[in-house]
Formats: sequence, structure tokens, C-alpha cells
Amino acid sequence: MGQQQGQGLKPTRPIAIQVGDRYYDISATETATEADAGQEAVPVTVESPQGLSIYRHSASHIMAHAVKELFPDAKVTIGPATEDGFYYDFDIENPFTPEDLVKIEKKMSQIIKRNNKFVRKVITKDEAIRLFRDMGEVYKVEIIEDIEDDVVSLYEEGGFVDLCRGPHVPSTGVIAAFKLLKTAGAYWRGSEKNKMLQRVYGTAFATEPQLKDYLDFLEEVKKRDHRKIGKELDLFSINEEIGPGLILWHPNGAIIRMAIEDFWRDEHIKANYSILYTPHIAKLNLWQKSGHLDFYKENMYTPMEIEGADYEIKPMNCPFHLAIYKSALRSYRDLPIRYAELGTVYRYERSGVLHGLMRVRGFTQDDAHIFCRIDQIEDEILNVLDFTLFVLKTFGFEQFDIYLSTRPEKFVGSLENWDISTEALKKALTTKQLNYEIDPGEGVFYGPKIDIKVKDSLNRQWQCSTIQVDFNNPERFDITYRGSDDLSHMPIMIHRALMGSLERFFGVLIEHYSGAFPLWLSPVQLSILTISERHTGFAQELVDFFKRDGIRVDADFGDEKIGYKIRQASMKKVPYTVLIGDKEAQTATLTVRKRNGENIVFNTREELLDFLRKEINNKL
Repeated sequence: MGQQQGQGLKPTRPIAIQVGDRYYDISATETATEADAGQEAVPVTVESPQGLSIYRHSASHIMAHAVKELFPDAKVTIGPATEDGFYYDFDIENPFTPEDLVKIEKKMSQIIKRNNKFVRKVITKDEAIRLFRDMGEVYKVEIIEDIEDDVVSLYEEGGFVDLCRGPHVPSTGVIAAFKLLKTAGAYWRGSEKNKMLQRVYGTAFATEPQLKDYLDFLEEVKKRDHRKIGKELDLFSINEEIGPGLILWHPNGAIIRMAIEDFWRDEHIKANYSILYTPHIAKLNLWQKSGHLDFYKENMYTPMEIEGADYEIKPMNCPFHLAIYKSALRSYRDLPIRYAELGTVYRYERSGVLHGLMRVRGFTQDDAHIFCRIDQIEDEILNVLDFTLFVLKTFGFEQFDIYLSTRPEKFVGSLENWDISTEALKKALTTKQLNYEIDPGEGVFYGPKIDIKVKDSLNRQWQCSTIQVDFNNPERFDITYRGSDDLSHMPIMIHRALMGSLERFFGVLIEHYSGAFPLWLSPVQLSILTISERHTGFAQELVDFFKRDGIRVDADFGDEKIGYKIRQASMKKVPYTVLIGDKEAQTATLTVRKRNGENIVFNTREELLDFLRKEINNKL
């Protein structure tokens, strides 16, 4: 852990100033005030989000300085602050090792101890190109050549010069607590056509206790990693022979998926949805008609030829649902029509971004499309909001962040329709008294949307649910209904997913519960263990009894000691374990060990069954 070796920082001490919506170095008060005449200069501290970003960006410059002192041949590229810290990308011959990170941290501490001032300089673009070309910093030259302004700003501290808009903290000694976390490969400018660089990730905080809390959090995240737990509990795997980003659901994981799907279907039928199944491929012109070839082609796979026609593996389910709607004449009395499908889709994701269950190439969406009249749109959105929150809360999520995403730069449809649909989403959120933020320009190409992000037990945010209004596809597919005026009208189409991708949602559940799923989702709900061989007969009776009622039972009648068997059940995170010894075999009284180590005594097997059934039915 990087130790504070310079002046350090009191959280309330200003590190920069804000004038209007612009930020400046603390030493630039006069310049800033002149540039933004009539606006007050407001001190910025590290306690503010922008202040922390400036603080961390300054730490990334110190890291680059340290790397250049230790590895003079390394070429520096970019080093931004991130939500949780910072990184810097380097072009270096050999990848950094863990030992290298230790050396870089030590050198950073030395630079911090020197308390070098960050000095801003403004020079012409041509001068900057000559300067960095002479330094051999080819990536900086490339960046500068793309800048449209005639002048650029540089920052220098202790002889290290970097291209940067700023601002920065006053001096290196202000950085009090930092830690380098890991390295990874990263293509220059994110393109696989460019050279692979070495990215070093780090973080920085105003105090050592804050840093320690964050590092403790990272350790907890590591323990809950769904890939690690997935292997330990034998839930899923990814096989390179089959292909990256394609999930194999093992029996334990498949049981959980089955429980999720059964709940999903039951609740959709109760909510008056019709369940659909659609093909995995379709003719290429279907995706041309839907607009996906124009707006989504980079995420689609190469078409395949079948009997002279091009077919595409489906990236979306919606065109199929539109085709089913169009297969019959519809009346205004038929609307709303609600179609739902657990539809598996395939999207091209670069190998560098694939991540366990969270980012895959083949996944199943809990997809639905609602076709309704314009006068029904608000009620349908309200119903979807209620349904979404009910489902998410059933899975144990209680905190949500909600975003309303508006029209992007590339879009289809009329501005009038975009305004109508955006206002309908806003009104529904207001009616439900749900707090939300506007996410400007992040709507999909065919309409605005509501995104609901859950917060897990570590307070991390995950994108799951989405509600999207679409005027575009009904028009493209020319779907209509016969109105009360006996004329043809175009229905509104609402796209929605409650859990999003089942794969991703399952990954979130694993990490949310750290693999200790609630009883209704647990692959093994009850484990029955014998103390000795003479108890096997009674234990087998219990296994058969609970299995007949649908309880998922695991049994261990082996020769191992009971302590070993209990540990095995604990490692499998089984919610309830029954220990069978002489007393239980003779009296039929059952002592049940809970996952947390507590014991509960049941007088009969029927009493235990009622207890389990109630917990399962209540989704506890």
C-alpha cells in the first residue's frame, strides 16, 4: 500500500477551483476569474466527485513518471481517472510483472515525497509535436495531431512532462494514499487493429483508512466472484473447445435456472402474457427490415447461406414477435397483446470484453413485447414498472437506480413520436413516485427507454431491466389494428426485459448471495447425513419422503466422520442439513442444522416438510 510521504491532504483543503462549469488549478484563480468574468470561483476538495477525479488523475501522472524513471524505453499514452481509481497505458516490450508493480509503487512514493509542484504550460500545437517527437513519445504526437486547437497544455512535475488539459493537485505531495491493483492488456484506442499496450490500474484516496476500506471491499468482491463460486459449486463452465462466451449450464446451475424460468412463466401467465417460442435464425432481409443491419451490424455474426438465401443468427427476438402479431387481423378490442419469450440470442462481443456470465456471446433474454393503442401506453408502462419491481424484489433486490435514456444522435422515427414516448415514460415514473435520472442520448435507435439498475449486497450497480417504447418497428413492419372507427391504425410497441440476460442475472445473483442462495433457488435444499452405517435405512426413508414432495435432497451415507460430512455440506452452501444418529432413528425427532450454524429441532418429518414448503412458497 502506498504510504503518504509528502504533505498529505486534509479532506477540506482545496485542490482545485471551479468557475461555472469549468475546473482550474488552484494556482490559476486570477486566470480563471478573468476567463469566466462575473462568476464566483468555488474551491474544490477531494471530498467532491470532481475533486476525487482530479486527485486520482494526478496520481496517474505520478505513476507514468515512476514508470518512465524505471523503464525509460516505455512509451506513455493516456492515463485517465475512472469511477474507482485510475489507469495508464504503456507501450513496453515486456509485460509488467507483480514485482514491477511493487517497484513502481516504491518509485511513486519517492516522487510523492519530493513534493514536486504540478506546473501548467501552454504552447503551440507545432511546438508540442516537436517536443514529444524529440522525446520519442509517438502516441502523444498522434494525440496532438488530432487536436483541432492551435495551442495545447502540458503539465510538468520533477522533470516529467505530460500532455494534459488538467487540472491537477498543487503538488505530488498532496497524494496521501494509493495502491496499484493489477495489469491488463489494452489495444491502443480500443481497436484490435492497433498495438496491444500494457494497462496498469490503480486507485487513490485522501486517507489511508479510506484506501483500506476500499481494498477490503475488493477482497470481498474477489471472494464473491461468480466465476470462482461457479466452479466451487459446479454451476457452469466455459469450454474453449466449444468457444469463448458460450455457457455450459451444469446440473446445479441448470436447477437454479429452471427455478427462475418456472417462476418467470408462472408470473407472466398470471399477468396475461402469451408465451412464445421462435427460431434461432431468420433470413437476412428480416434484419434489414427491422433496422438492425443499419444500426447493429457490428454486433451481428456473418450470415450463412442456405439454399441460395442468406440467413442470420438472431441478435434480437422482436422481429419474430412482430411476425406473429401480423399473422392475423387485429381489432382494437384485442389490444393490448402481450407476448413473452425466453429467447436465446447471439451477439458478437470481442474476446477482450468477455467476462464469465456477465458478458457472453450467447444468452437468453426474458424478452417481451406489448402491442397497445396510444391511449393504453401509460397504463402498460405503469404495469411493467410494477411487474419489474415485483420480480426484482422477489430475487432479493431492494435498492434500484433508475435512468430515463433520451434520443441518441443516430435515430429513426419522427421527433414528434420521440417526444410522445419520452413523455409517457416520464409520466409513468412520476406517477409511481420513482426517483430517476436523465441519461441524455442513451436511448436505442428506435425509441427512448427506462433502465432499472439493481444494487447488490455490496452496493454495486447492475443493469438488468429495461422498458423501451417503439414507434419505429410497427411502421417498418406495417402492423395495424382495426379501430372502433373501422379504420386501420398503427399500434405502439413496448419492448421490455425484467431480468435482462438470464446468464448475466444469474451471475449477479451468485455474487449478491455469495453462492448462498435462498432456499427456493438452492440446487440442494436439504442434505441428510448419517453418523454411522446403521442409520442408513431410516435416512433413506427420509430422502424418499422429501423427494416425493419435490424437495431437492442430497444424501451422504458414506463411512467418513460426521464432521467431514458437515464441512462438505457447508462448502456446498446447503441451507439445511439433517444429522441422523441413534436418537433420530429411534424417536423420529429431527435436528436440523441451518447454514449459519444454528440448530432447529422438529418433532416429525412432516413438521420439517411444512417448514421447508412455506419458505419455498414465500420465496424466502
